[in-house]
Amino acid sequence: MFAQTSFRGSNSSLMLSGLYRQIGVETGVKTASAHQLVQMLYDGLLESIVQARGALASQDVEAKGRAVTRAARIVDEGLKAALSPAGGELTMNLSNLYGYITRRLMHAHLHNDAAALDECHRLVQPLRDAWAEIGAQVQA
Repeated sequence: MFAQTSFRGSNSSLMLSGLYRQIGVETGVKTASAHQLVQMLYDGLLESIVQARGALASQDVEAKGRAVTRAARIVDEGLKAALSPAGGELTMNLSNLYGYITRRLMHAHLHNDAAALDECHRLVQPLRDAWAEIGAQVQA
C-alpha cells in the first residue's frame, strides 16, 4: 500500500512530517503519566511561542495567529485547568502567572510585540525545566 503512494514536493514532506508528529503526540498522550502530560503541555507551549516568534519575524499573520491561539489554549485549557485547589498558595501563584502569560500572549498578537513573546518564553522555561527535574527525581 505505501509503496504505491507517491508524495512529491516540500508540501508533501511537511504534511507527512506533521502527520507523524500528530500520531506521535496522540500516542504519547495515551501512554503518558500525569506528570508527563504536564511536561508535554510545557513543551507544546514553548514550541508554540517559538513558532509565533518565527511567524512574527516573517510577517506571516495567519501562522502567528494559530501559534498564539495554540499557546493561549495550552495555558488556559491545559496548565491552568489542571491546577488543584488543594495546592493553596502555589496554585494561586501559578494561576496568576498563567493569567499574566495569557494576557501577554494576546498583547503580543495584537501589537506584533516580539518582546512580549520573549517574555512569555522566559517565564515558562524555568517552570518547564523545574518540572522536568522533578520528573527525573520521581523516576529515580
